[in-house]
Amino acid sequence: MIVRNVKDVIGTKDEVKTENWLSRRVLLKKDGMGFSFHETVIFPGTETHIHYQNHLEAVWVVEGDGEIETIADGKKYKLEPGVVYALDKNDEHWLRGGKAPCRVLCVFNPPLTGLEVHDEKGVYPIVEDEAA
Repeated sequence: MIVRNVKDVIGTKDEVKTENWLSRRVLLKKDGMGFSFHETVIFPGTETHIHYQNHLEAVWVVEGDGEIETIADGKKYKLEPGVVYALDKNDEHWLRGGKAPCRVLCVFNPPLTGLEVHDEKGVYPIVEDEAA
């Protein structure tokens, strides 16, 4: 059994921060679950281009607000507590932070190693090496 507290990830290599978001990567590929699990905070007023070509992601909004816009059709979806969205077709999108920090819980398949950040195309590359 794996038991972790997200508080134990804060300040470690498994807490990844960019200008737009902070990701606390609680379960990773090395844990052998077949998926990774993250708590992420989207900062207010930010806009992030994302296109997970190598991963599927499901996201559950638990706090705050924001918006997701699918690039293929321009549809916009309001993010608020209780909303779940799944990028089941590797959907290219814009993720926008709202007025308050937007805290979400995310699942990735295949699992992340913990080293990933978005490249210039919004993609998380496949990382073969495990996070040390």
